[in-house]
Amino acid sequence: MQKKPELLAPAGNFEKMRMAILYGADAVYLGGKSFSLRALGGNFDREELREAVMYAHEHGKKVYVTVNIFPHNADLASLPDYLLYLNKIHVDALLVADLGVFSFCRTWIPDMEIHISTQANNTNWATVNAWKDLGAKRVVLAREMSMEEIRTIRKKCDVDLELFVHGAMCISYSGRCLLSNYFTGRDSNRGNCAQSCRWKYSLVEETRPGKYFPIEEDERGTYIMNSKDMCLLSHLSDVIETGVNSLKIEGRMKSIHYVASVVRTYRSAIDAYYKDPAHFTVRQEWIEELGKVSHRPYTTGFYCHKPTEKDQLYGNSSYEQSSDFVGLVLDYDTTSGYATVEQRNNMKVGQKIEFFQPHGELFHQTLADMQDEDGASIDIAPHPQQIIRIHMEHPVEPYTILRRNLTTGL
Repeated sequence: MQKKPELLAPAGNFEKMRMAILYGADAVYLGGKSFSLRALGGNFDREELREAVMYAHEHGKKVYVTVNIFPHNADLASLPDYLLYLNKIHVDALLVADLGVFSFCRTWIPDMEIHISTQANNTNWATVNAWKDLGAKRVVLAREMSMEEIRTIRKKCDVDLELFVHGAMCISYSGRCLLSNYFTGRDSNRGNCAQSCRWKYSLVEETRPGKYFPIEEDERGTYIMNSKDMCLLSHLSDVIETGVNSLKIEGRMKSIHYVASVVRTYRSAIDAYYKDPAHFTVRQEWIEELGKVSHRPYTTGFYCHKPTEKDQLYGNSSYEQSSDFVGLVLDYDTTSGYATVEQRNNMKVGQKIEFFQPHGELFHQTLADMQDEDGASIDIAPHPQQIIRIHMEHPVEPYTILRRNLTTGL
């Protein structure tokens, strides 16, 4: 049996990174304040990068830093100093898309492991082998590929392969989009995408300004470029058997609830496959878990077939989820049985709350005994990030997520 693939999770900030690691990721990818394609994702300053690497390594995990913008001349002046710093703090690998940045890496930090970003449009075995010959350790495959194409690349290439298995889909080829530049002046290929593809559009004829024509059948306009989200959980055994080395989750700008839930789901599924490959099946509880977080309806993208109109969302751009993230456990006192919780959404006595733990079993409890930070009994916790104490019916782990079912409202 082939080696278990790495589970690679997004980390938009330190809190998200910690949750990804605690909930089962083998490695995280994150960006600094410069040279990253998610400039609005929070990201890490230099000291935070150092602390992130230390935290990950203490837990036996890896950190990959994105240096994947397409730089202009002015961007190159400060690049060597940044690369030397990343090398100094012992980052495990860099993700790059531009050949010039790759060349800088080979010159300034020749021993650093380099991964080639999906932004480089890696869609065939010749490209993958070319990057390997230049010194790349890993190539991130483009999303615009079928399972059979991936299998062919694996047979012809002796280099690590990374594959996106979950998250948002860009409407442009491997993310090479200029809509944001055109509409807002924010350069999508230098980290400032405004996600213009998610906006609502109508058609206007040049000589009749103000007269809007329907696109499709919706006279109010349509979200003509709004893709569903990728989810390959239902094909996980096939994905693993292609021989890729790393399974990647998209979402550096997503919430800690999203990161924890998606990572824990794929961690459980990967481990279940390797425990008994012959009898592996996708469990309903995993599918339900992925429905609890904010997402667009799911699609398999290009993996099983070329996308059609069924893989797009024309009517709206809204997200859906079945649960609300209402709190995060900071600590648990085994003597008193009280958990210290940071409130993330309004919750009150009488509500049925789901406790989603990093390692332990998921369980439910009706809130019956809540206290404020001073120990006074309260019926409701309405203040953002209010610190409260909840008497627990079962022991609970730090960083457990509290959720409320949106369907029942309890």
